[in-house]
Amino acid sequence: MEHSPLLDATSMRRREVLIGGLGLALAAGGAGAAGRQAKERPLITRRIPSTGEELPVIGLGTSGPFEVGESEAERAPLKEVLEAFFEDGGRLIDTSPMYSTAERVLGDLLTPAMHEKVFLATKVWTRGEREGIEQMEQSARLLKHPRLDLIQVHNLVDLDTHLATLRRWKEEGRVRYIGVTHYTVSAHAELARVIEREPLDFVQLNYSPVTRNAERRLLPLAQERGVAVIVNRAFEDGALFTRVRGRELPKWAAEIECESWAQLILKFVVSHPAVTCVIPATGNVRHLRDNLGAGRGRLPDSRQRERIAKTFASL
Repeated sequence: MEHSPLLDATSMRRREVLIGGLGLALAAGGAGAAGRQAKERPLITRRIPSTGEELPVIGLGTSGPFEVGESEAERAPLKEVLEAFFEDGGRLIDTSPMYSTAERVLGDLLTPAMHEKVFLATKVWTRGEREGIEQMEQSARLLKHPRLDLIQVHNLVDLDTHLATLRRWKEEGRVRYIGVTHYTVSAHAELARVIEREPLDFVQLNYSPVTRNAERRLLPLAQERGVAVIVNRAFEDGALFTRVRGRELPKWAAEIECESWAQLILKFVVSHPAVTCVIPATGNVRHLRDNLGAGRGRLPDSRQRERIAKTFASL
C-alpha cells in the first residue's frame, strides 16, 4: 500500500477495535474454536490471468510497519509477522523504494526458506531511464532475491520510460511480471487508459467498502483485459476502524465466517471477482492472523456485499 502519515494512529485504532471485537465474540462463545478451524483451512487463491499462477487473496504490505531501523527491538516483531505469514500460507509481499527502509528491512529478515515461498512485489519510483534501472537494481540487491516477481511503475511516475525498461527486463528474465500502481480515485481514469493501451500483468489500486469508484470502469476493465489486481488502502488508512470503534460486529457477519470488522472489510474487497490480492500492512502478528482469516471460508455474494457497504456508509 502507499505510505501514509496516519499509520501510527491506524494501528492504535485497529488494536482498539480488534480487542473489543474479540471480547464480544468470546462472550458469545465458540469464537476460539471457529478461529482454530478456520486457520486449518488453506487460503483462498486467485489466478494471475497472464499465466495462471495462483496467489492467496491476502497479502502483506510494508509501508509504515517495515520502515524501521536496525535494532532488535524494532525488527523482532516484524520477524514474527513474516514467520506467521508464511506459516499460515501467505505469499505476496508488496514494498517500494518509496517506503524508506522497508526494502532493506524485508531483505534482511527473509530467510532462504521464505525466499522459496515469497512472491516479491516492488516498484520503480523515479524519473529517467538510467535512474530507474539503478533503482530497480538496488531494490534487487536490498531484497536479496535473484529474480523479482513483480515490478510496478509507482504512481505512474515516468510511465513510458520505465515500461520500456521493464519489458526488456521481462524478456531477459530479470523480472517475472510488470504492472502499474496508484492509490487515489483521481488516478483511476488514467490507470484505465494505461490498461487499455498497454499489455500489463498487474494493476494496483485503492478500493474499499466506502471507496467503490473502481467498480465502475477500472475493475471490469482489468477483468476484461486479463490484468491481475492488487488492492491497497482497504482500511482507508484506518479510518474504517474509527467508524466501528465500540460497535458490535453484526450477527449476520457469521454467514460469511467473519470474526472481526477487519475480516468483513477484507472479505468485501476480495469477493470482487476482478481482485487477485489485497495487501494490508501490519507489523503486529495478531493483526496479521486476523487479516489472513479473511482469506478463508465463505465470501460474500452480491447481496451480502451491498449489505457490508451499506453498513459502513451508515456509520
